[in-house]
Order: sequence, then structure tokens, then C-alpha cells
Amino acid sequence: MGFSTSAHILMALVLGTWGLVSKQSFAREKIGSIGTDPMLVFLTAGSVLTLLCLSGCVGALRENRTLLKLFSAALLLLITAQVLTAIVAYGLQDQVVGYLRSGMLAAMVRYQDDLDLRFITDEIQSNLQCCGADNYRDWELNIYYNCSAPGVLACGVPATCCVDPLENGTVWNSQCGLGAQLLDEFSAQSVIFLGGCLGGISRWIEQHEGLIGTVAIVVVGVQILTLFITSRLLESIRWHNLSHAVHPEPHFMDAFLHFCIKGENVHYFAV
Repeated sequence: MGFSTSAHILMALVLGTWGLVSKQSFAREKIGSIGTDPMLVFLTAGSVLTLLCLSGCVGALRENRTLLKLFSAALLLLITAQVLTAIVAYGLQDQVVGYLRSGMLAAMVRYQDDLDLRFITDEIQSNLQCCGADNYRDWELNIYYNCSAPGVLACGVPATCCVDPLENGTVWNSQCGLGAQLLDEFSAQSVIFLGGCLGGISRWIEQHEGLIGTVAIVVVGVQILTLFITSRLLESIRWHNLSHAVHPEPHFMDAFLHFCIKGENVHYFAV
């Protein structure tokens, strides 16, 4: 965690704040839903990590034991939180799936109103080749894709649900999912993906569980190594302070007076 990392995090904070401001998320009519804005999550995490990095960097450069202790305590808390989160997530898989389902359904409801949620939903559906949370009919929860809606999107699904959203392989066809909810599953399977994204996420995790575990171990390992180095630095600073307290450097005038009075060679200035 060096100065370059802190600079990158600060840059992300500035960009995140700019994103919230440009979307007018602080406007009176939108302030009530700012708690569900994905940008707010990144801003909060970035702020905490920035303070953590700065406390460690400044503490190490200035040999400030208070800042280093704060950094060590925060890092230990972060490591503990990550380990506990992993244990709880593994032990409560059904509840985690329930939270994911609720979050994805909420994102689908606000799909047309929030650009961030729309982008995340589109990325999940296109990359995992899925549609909706459990199946493609979940899109009826959206007021624009609901079959009772007056617009052209009624009974449709987003283009990212389509099996082939590119017309003639080159042009993006944003209307390929229109009327898909009116089709039976046999007819719809040639037009859109029928499976929900929760199943796709589960399959992706199962296929990449080795990579996920390796990355998690490396990240936690680096944090533990950083905590060990910080503790050694604290110990070094403590012993350095104690050595100066036990063997303080003599004042120049004291050495000079001793030389004049005693007339002897003085060996005060030990290295």
C-alpha cells in the first residue's frame, strides 16, 4: 500500500463523486434512493481504503507509532472481516442467494431509471447468457416490460437477453427482445436465453472456484504480510526510542566544559 495506490484510490473517489453529481443523485427527488446507488458503495470503500493507505504511508515515513498502530488495527479488522464474511457466506449460501435474488429483482425494476444498474444488469446477462433472475418472465416486474404497459416494450425483454442481438452479425438490434414474454418456452429459446442469471452465477462460481480461492488466499496473504512488516517496524521504532532514552547524546557544551575543566580527552560522541 504505497503512494501510487493511494493516488489511484483518490482518483477513483474523484471519478465516483463526479459520477454521482453528473447523474444528479443528490437532487431532492433522487436523494431517497441514493443508498442503493452502486457508486456510493465504491465511494465508501474507496474512502476507507484511502484513509487506511495514508495512515500507513505517513506513519512509516514519519516513524509515527500512533498512525502505525491505527493502520495495524484497521488492517487486522479488515482481515478479520474478510475471513468472517467468507465463512458466513459459505455457511449461509441459501440466504446469500436470497439476497442476490432480491438485489437483482430490484435492479430490474429500476432498469430504465438508473444507468449504473442498467449497465450492471446488461453485463451480467450478456456475459452469462441469461435473462432475469430466475427466468426471462421476471422482466414483467419492470413497468416498461410489463404486459400491461402501453409502450412498445410491453411483454418484451432487454436486447442483452437475446441469443443473437446483432442483426446480420454487425448491427446491434435493440428490439430483438420485443414480445418475447408472449412466446412459449419452445419458441422463445431460439430468440432469447430462458435461464435466469442466479443459476448462471452459481455455475460460474463452480467453474472458477479454484481461481477465486487462489486470489482470495493471495490477497489475504499480502495483507497478513503487510501487518507483519508493520509490527516489525513498530518494534524497531520502539527499540530505537528506548536506546536513545538509555544512552542520550551529550550536549556539546557539556562535553566542552568537561574538556576544559578536566583537561582530558573526552569520548562522548559515540556512533
